[in-house]
Amino acid sequence: MLRIDVKQLTKQFKSYHSREGLAGAFRDLFSREYHTVNAVNGISFEVQAGEMVGYIGENGAGKSTTIKMLTGILQPTSGYLQVNGMDPHKQREEFVRTIGVVFGQRSQLWWDIAVQESFRLLQKVYKVSEENYKRHMGDVIEILEIGDLLNRPVRKLSLGQRMRCELAAALIHNPPLLFLDEPTIGLDVLVKLKIRDFLRELNRTYGTTVLLTTHDLADIEALCSRVVMLDEGNIIYDGSLQELRENWGGGKSAVIEFTQKIDKVELEALTEGLPIAWTQENPIKYRAEFQSPDLTVSDLLSRVAPFLSVKDIRIEETSTEEIVQKIYKEGISYV
Repeated sequence: MLRIDVKQLTKQFKSYHSREGLAGAFRDLFSREYHTVNAVNGISFEVQAGEMVGYIGENGAGKSTTIKMLTGILQPTSGYLQVNGMDPHKQREEFVRTIGVVFGQRSQLWWDIAVQESFRLLQKVYKVSEENYKRHMGDVIEILEIGDLLNRPVRKLSLGQRMRCELAAALIHNPPLLFLDEPTIGLDVLVKLKIRDFLRELNRTYGTTVLLTTHDLADIEALCSRVVMLDEGNIIYDGSLQELRENWGGGKSAVIEFTQKIDKVELEALTEGLPIAWTQENPIKYRAEFQSPDLTVSDLLSRVAPFLSVKDIRIEETSTEEIVQKIYKEGISYV
């Protein structure tokens, strides 16, 4: 079942240029020079029920505009859009009962009242029965460990505590689709780990579909097997993280530290025939860059260790962040 179905989705905005000088400002009062900007430029993608998808891009790439169209806040300029089988803008009242939304820098909780009271108000808004509320929210409150926060005013919560409560608030009506926009921004490592664990459990238990927008690629790696990459309003990659690493990760390397000075020629002789390129980092440390995915660390050590004393070895792989930076820097598109 499709949770999100997008075809040739476009959103245009009009902006104007201010003329220079006092005369220009005076002319702007009566006539302005407008030009059209494509924030989202004919994108197409699908999200199946139960998927956890990372939606990433640089600032200004069109991520937030897309999320606002998917959640019904903005109406598309053109294109086809169905979320949970509905038009988010035209069927808004019915539609909002089928989604949950968490914006990292915006709150859906009332600032001066207890968290529990905010939850109860949202229960009424979404028309959730008392039985369903207790059964579902009991699990959510326990897993997120927010039971001792329910009687505190939101203004007295730390950022990490508030974000866990925001996440719980978005799930009061147990929506099948959850939109997360920077849900871990500014949080410490332990709180991030708790939220990631909770989202994995939510997906496993209820089959909740998650569309995650974030600049923290560690969140994407921890939660999502698929990533959609946006640049200047266009999708430049849509596929698995594993495929992204395998095809454009640049392979892996082994940094080997020996107990004494080693000549590079000796290393090259010992590993002759292996797809390896050696780089010297200091007199006792070398980097072996693997030039074939079939080559293993054991293959390398079996050639070197019997003849040279190895003090330490460290395996390094190109991070997802480095791959993404390279794609944006070089303007590569894989769609």
